[in-house]
Amino acid sequence: MPNSRNNCDSPLRIGAVSYLNTKPLVHGLQGRLPDAELIFDLPSRLADRLNSGELDVALVPSIAFTEHPEWSIVSDACIGCRGPVLSVKLMFRVPPESVKTLALDEGSRTSAVLAQILLHQLHGVRPQLTSLPIGDSPTGADADAVLVIGDRAIYDLSNEQQQRPFLEVWDLGDRWCRWAELPFVFAMWIARPGYFSETLADALSAARDEGCRCLQEISRRESVKMGLPEEMVFEYLDRNLYFTLDKQQLAGLDLYYREAAKLDLISNVPQVISDDCPTRTT
Repeated sequence: MPNSRNNCDSPLRIGAVSYLNTKPLVHGLQGRLPDAELIFDLPSRLADRLNSGELDVALVPSIAFTEHPEWSIVSDACIGCRGPVLSVKLMFRVPPESVKTLALDEGSRTSAVLAQILLHQLHGVRPQLTSLPIGDSPTGADADAVLVIGDRAIYDLSNEQQQRPFLEVWDLGDRWCRWAELPFVFAMWIARPGYFSETLADALSAARDEGCRCLQEISRRESVKMGLPEEMVFEYLDRNLYFTLDKQQLAGLDLYYREAAKLDLISNVPQVISDDCPTRTT
């Protein structure tokens, strides 16, 4: 992993997810890296912008790491879960074993692959895929099942009317953790070659630590912006999400990559854990 930055005279361009789940990771980050430019976008677009050179470092979907062996994980901060995640939902119009079409949230990549893995592992189905554009309601999607992620999944959860057309709703964090007996990692801080530094790694970790100490403050602010109960926002950030890329998280990530490869959903399985880190065998 390189210890120097390219174009040191240019501001470091850091891309972060625009969803609620990222707020603890970027709380105070601008103050720790005052010369950096912090840019917010959808998770699926951040990976593309990192690849094109528009960004130097980004919080990208875990699945994108498989497509770029030249990229590096640059922090132990992440967006993950160890149980129900609340903001990644698979909604069914038909019983899961009967799903033939699956509409995928346009903002998703990691969750799109996760949904396919779980449908195959739990019910042996491989549905035809369609897209659910950003801004479209899941109730309007013409598919047997609909994947919704991020803030609109939280809004839908708070709106019972949105869920009435569906027979069943899976929280994919919960389904994965119960099936795999391991946590899940949705996104990680990734850098292009030449943009890792100890200063960057320390700042990202410190911002995460500060954000986790300030969850009440973040919840109060974001609940007003989102029009959601403060208690609901706090519980989501405090109980549903896990922000540290530790040994167990990496074991879950490794299993996810191996299961995706079995279904030919990825062509490369990155080595993210050491040989002495146990993983579940399937």
